[in-house]
Amino acid sequence: MPSPYAGDVSKPLRPRDLAVVDVDCVDDVLALVRSRGGRATSSRRVLLEALFEAEGHLSAEDLTETVQARVPDVHISTIYRNLEDLQRLGVIVHAHLGHGPATYQLATLAHTHLMCEECGAMIEAPDELFADLARSIRSRFGFTINPHHFAMPGRCADCSP
Repeated sequence: MPSPYAGDVSKPLRPRDLAVVDVDCVDDVLALVRSRGGRATSSRRVLLEALFEAEGHLSAEDLTETVQARVPDVHISTIYRNLEDLQRLGVIVHAHLGHGPATYQLATLAHTHLMCEECGAMIEAPDELFADLARSIRSRFGFTINPHHFAMPGRCADCSP
C-alpha cells in the first residue's frame, strides 16, 4: 500500500522527487513524517535512531540487524518501506558503492565517493569537486547529475601507474 505522505511507492524514485531536508534529530524527522500524514511508529523511531547513530554507510541488512536487536519483530520489508519513505521525504539518501548492496545515510551527510578498482579503497570526496561538472552537464544537456548515488571508479594514488 502506498505511503499516505510519500507518494506512490510503486513508482521509482527520481532525482526531481528528492529534496534534502535538514533535520537535527529523530524527533524532527518524526514531526516531518506526521506533518505529511504518516505515523511515528516504534519501528520507524528505532530505524531513525540507528541512522542518526551510524558512523558510516549502512545497508538495509545492517539496519535490520540493528533495529531487530532493539525490536525483534520488525521485518526487513518494514525496514525497506521505511527507507523508501524517508528517502522520498529527503531525510536519507542511498548510494551504490561498488558491487555491494545499496547503503543508506542521512541526506545532510551525503558526499561523493571515489572507489579504487584495484584495491577497493573508498575515498569520500567533497561535493565542490563536482560543482563545475554538474553545472556544465546541466547547461549543455539540461541534465542534473546526482554524484552521491554511485561511487566513481578509478585508481587511488597507491594503485595508479
